[in-house]
Amino acid sequence: MTADPQWVPTDADVRNAVITDFAEFVARRHNVPVDDYRALWRWSVAELGAFWQAVWDYFDIRSATDPGPALAEASMPGAVWFPGATVNYVDHVFRNARSDRPAILYAGEAGADVAVGWDELRSKVGALAATLRDHGVGVGDRVVGYLPNIPEAVIAFLATVSIGAVWSACGQDYSAPAALDRLGQLDPKAMITADGYRFGGKEYDRVDAVRHLQAELSSLALTVVVPHRRRKSEVGDAVTWAEATAREATIEPVAVPFDHPLWVVFSSGTTGLPKGIVHGHGGVLLEHVKSLALHLDLGREDTLFWYTSPSWMMWNFQTAGLLVGATIVCYDGSPTWPTTDALWALTSRLGVTVVGTSPGYVLACDKAGVVPARDHDLTALRAVGSTGSTLPAASSLWLSHNVGRAIPVVSITGGTDVVSAFVGGARTVPVWPGELSAPCLGVAVDAFDESGESVRGEVGELVVTAPMPSMPVSFWNDPGGKRYHDAYFDVFPGVWRHGDWITLTDRGTVLMHGRSDSTLNRNGIRMGSADIYQVVEKLPEVAEALVVGVDLPDGGYWMPLFVVLVDGVELDDAVKNRIRGAIREQASPRHVPDDIILAPGIPHTRTGKKLEVPLKRIFQGVDADRAVDRSAVDDAGLIDWFARQSRSAKGT
Repeated sequence: MTADPQWVPTDADVRNAVITDFAEFVARRHNVPVDDYRALWRWSVAELGAFWQAVWDYFDIRSATDPGPALAEASMPGAVWFPGATVNYVDHVFRNARSDRPAILYAGEAGADVAVGWDELRSKVGALAATLRDHGVGVGDRVVGYLPNIPEAVIAFLATVSIGAVWSACGQDYSAPAALDRLGQLDPKAMITADGYRFGGKEYDRVDAVRHLQAELSSLALTVVVPHRRRKSEVGDAVTWAEATAREATIEPVAVPFDHPLWVVFSSGTTGLPKGIVHGHGGVLLEHVKSLALHLDLGREDTLFWYTSPSWMMWNFQTAGLLVGATIVCYDGSPTWPTTDALWALTSRLGVTVVGTSPGYVLACDKAGVVPARDHDLTALRAVGSTGSTLPAASSLWLSHNVGRAIPVVSITGGTDVVSAFVGGARTVPVWPGELSAPCLGVAVDAFDESGESVRGEVGELVVTAPMPSMPVSFWNDPGGKRYHDAYFDVFPGVWRHGDWITLTDRGTVLMHGRSDSTLNRNGIRMGSADIYQVVEKLPEVAEALVVGVDLPDGGYWMPLFVVLVDGVELDDAVKNRIRGAIREQASPRHVPDDIILAPGIPHTRTGKKLEVPLKRIFQGVDADRAVDRSAVDDAGLIDWFARQSRSAKGT
């Protein structure tokens, strides 16, 4: 922990922040002193029902029926929110329609930027909704997307949920079998797709993949194809996007119960079939207006660009920018093509005010010598967000030095499970390098030791001790809710255990240490893998690293570190000694790796997370095909390489 913050809000930041206005609203409405963020957070978790009622009232959430009490039942799982409410996500989106700013800005690697106005968005959503209805899609039916991050994906989502149908999507970087593993569970009645996408300067044809999905999804009554790469679709038995959105039709949002399924988002799916996580209209609506307005300080004059794809929950999170009237950016391409600073160039060109990225991209910029503030006009930028993994202190400081010292770095952690953040930041709290500024409002974050006792100043399990509205309604195909219960509540009954190691500091910030199920536990001394990566990956010789701790049958413990080196560097004794020395001095002398092994690459899920747990299972003797679903991996060939390393380590 460092003594000094890297960013401190000015008086103007505090005065003009949405969260300040909300705090004043709470103080008037509930007669409670919430003079600073910590006080507001403490009230928000102590008086959970009152807090979420305040969010409902402040953002003028509307129900077609009497919503009832905010929190009628507080048990986990099984919390009941606004039991009488009937709402629709889309109804709240179009309350923000205006003519002077676009709803969506689209940018791709090829071609000019495109602005989609609110009137055009309304027209196409209404038309596509009518087409879906014509083909028998109604309340509760599933519509799936196999699409790149283009405006048509947003339109398809809004059209689907406006009629009470359920949306689910994955990006076209997934193969047809991988997409089928996810979307095929839902027996969808309609599919919205594209004929391909572009990434890293290359065109990827997906016509054959679409045909495969059509053949396997016997429940389909309609396929709509966006001619994203070609002027004319070559997919048979399909309606073109132009045909599906040609008519004039008004949007008629169907009011559905608060917990009516909005979408199904899928877990990374590295072992077995991916879990389909179901979220409700009302819970997502409340959580997202809170997160985007109160934590990211987004409003009607902002442009939000979070680098993502429809496969990742951050796509859902970014789309929710429409709920607070912001313009959102759809980008179909690589953040590093044609140059490493492509994301910053796009941020400048589109006048982005809040940009979101990953620690991996920040590190790549650092190592490439990129200086965004020097090379691009970032005067519109007000904040940089980061998620996906732990943002090291060095990378957080790099953003301040090279993007702007007056621009806060908002590092957040959450998950697909709640399509939001547990811990993040706000415009009214300082930023310390390597730390997350504060638990989010309405999120009763705590750290538990192994016995379920709350701990401070030491590593513990990230838990949430009270319900959130966006916790899953259910898992798909999980009668009785056993899989849902076992995923979060089997360790600490009635308490959500997320599977991350954290430390809660005296100043209210949070340190992240990586996944608790990939913890490095040498001689009883626990350390998160993220603590190792923060040290190793900032070395100029190292492009990426992965560490696992393997319990051996004889009671021993083997901790290898796999490294990918930058071009031109060899893993000689000098490099190994620098790596060991850095870990010894900056992380822990007890967690210096037993072996440092040169790897051809590090495998990730398709949302960018290192496959620590599946690889650990392989090293502990589980067959590779049982430990990991190869279709969910960005480079499945690397699994075989690690399996060979496992066999070699065992002498087989």
